Amino acid sequence: MRLPALLTTGLASFFLILPALSFGKPSKEAEDAKRQAKLFQKKLSKDQQVQHALDRLTFGPKPGDIARVKKMGLKKWLDLQLHPERIPENRDLEAKLQPLESLRMSPMEAGQHYPTVQMIRAIAAGRQPLPEDPVLRASIQRWIVRYKINKNKEDDTEMEPAKTLEETLAPPELYTLRNGKPDQKRQLLESMPADKLEDVLVALPRGQRQQLFNNSPADVQRRIMLLNSPQQVVAYDLLQAKLLRAIESNRQLAEELDDFWFNHFNVYYDKGSDRFLIPDYEREAIRPHVLGKFRDLLEATAKSPAMLFYLDNFQSVRADIDANSKRKVKRGLNENYGRELMELHTLGVNGGYTQHDVTEVARCFTGWTIQDPRRGGAFFYDDKLHDKGEKMVLGHVIPAGGSIEDGEKVLDILAAHPSTAKFISTELAQRFVADNPPPALIDKMSKTFLDSGGDIRQVMKTMLDSKEFWSQGAYRAKVKTPFEMVASSVRALDANVTDAWALANQVGNLGEPLYRKQEPTGYSNLNSDWVNSAALLGRMNFAVQVSKNQVQGVKTAASQSAELIGSPDFQRK
Repeated sequence: MRLPALLTTGLASFFLILPALSFGKPSKEAEDAKRQAKLFQKKLSKDQQVQHALDRLTFGPKPGDIARVKKMGLKKWLDLQLHPERIPENRDLEAKLQPLESLRMSPMEAGQHYPTVQMIRAIAAGRQPLPEDPVLRASIQRWIVRYKINKNKEDDTEMEPAKTLEETLAPPELYTLRNGKPDQKRQLLESMPADKLEDVLVALPRGQRQQLFNNSPADVQRRIMLLNSPQQVVAYDLLQAKLLRAIESNRQLAEELDDFWFNHFNVYYDKGSDRFLIPDYEREAIRPHVLGKFRDLLEATAKSPAMLFYLDNFQSVRADIDANSKRKVKRGLNENYGRELMELHTLGVNGGYTQHDVTEVARCFTGWTIQDPRRGGAFFYDDKLHDKGEKMVLGHVIPAGGSIEDGEKVLDILAAHPSTAKFISTELAQRFVADNPPPALIDKMSKTFLDSGGDIRQVMKTMLDSKEFWSQGAYRAKVKTPFEMVASSVRALDANVTDAWALANQVGNLGEPLYRKQEPTGYSNLNSDWVNSAALLGRMNFAVQVSKNQVQGVKTAASQSAELIGSPDFQRK
């Protein structure tokens, strides 16, 4: 795609300001540090403060937001964002989230409602009995009745529909489906009753269903996905909700913090059962605690089946459990969670722990497992798997003979540790203030963390009450992540989003596939990880597409051009 001349010029100018954002020669480090320290002492004007608040604490201002915040008063607006329960949610958003049913399911329910294609084919062909579970049985029967059963076909062949397209559609409808323009096909699908729509989709070959996907309304896309790859429906719902909430929620700071904490306690969608576990994880472990007590958030993630599965703690058992067993594959202690719990979730890599502490922490969490993990079961403590011996963690003795409380004591120790207070404060400041936040600010936030028992809301309030947050040193000092850039572009254009699937794909194409960061670090908050020529060119291409209504499911009538959202200044916040 050919970029407008102004965007090409903007790309060049953006690289001119990169040293100020991310890089610096060693000989200039001291000079840059002094200059930056002075900027953190310079106060923003009142107009800049409003702009800064909307840039940092939301996914970017929408048209009219600046005037609304000024009218309400910045202090009152900040207080409301710190108490999202006091803000009525956007009803249009709630209506768009309603069809995304997997977000409200337990992991076991998700597994039951979205059976594999292979299972449906095997049962339809009589090679496998219907499951005893009534929910899964009904879900499979719903599709089987729409296919002819052929016991001689293999699992990897497409089943023959019970009714052909010619039997399902009237001739004019059939002509539109085969030869109509994309908008005509979409209107036809939207007009069909649910049962007829399912018969039509079943009658279509898999490839033709997939061709309809991008131009179909959201509910039809979900039905197509149910037929072509039912287990991907969960990913579809997650991505839709993530983008829709960032763009349309009135509780913007809570959504920013949901993104922050999910990355802090990252799990990876494509690791086995986690594809069914993540909706429950985000709904129950992350979202309720984004402004609560850190200790509660820590325990919620520790006991979440998604985290237990991702970092393998559900398989961790006392070291001697199979000493006299004839098992070919011996079970044993797994240190993955113990290590990441200290390095990434609490103390930080320089937080003062040793390898001995990692092993002792892992011993404390033996027996923290998942009940029936293959079916998406809940957290379960199995005392038979627990190491009952005495442990020593960071100088604290955990007596012999304990059970589930051994792990809970570790969480108590870590949540109240000064290194945790500093690490969490630093991470928050890097997200909301600057890549290299002033030590004085970190000290104030850390003190609040310790004094308040890890109250995240109070730590955020300390940051927002600080002169450093409202300074020239923080203003426009951060580069947006791809997720932030895409969401802020749509908000800036005041676009109507009927389907966020294409937007989610754009975020992935720009380097941040949501829920798919394989490493436990989560996605970075630092400018240097998002600044490179390919990424910036991709952002500008997206700016052209979305401003010209070339992104499926996104419509804008705004007068702003691609030069606005593709400009170097728009990439900063």
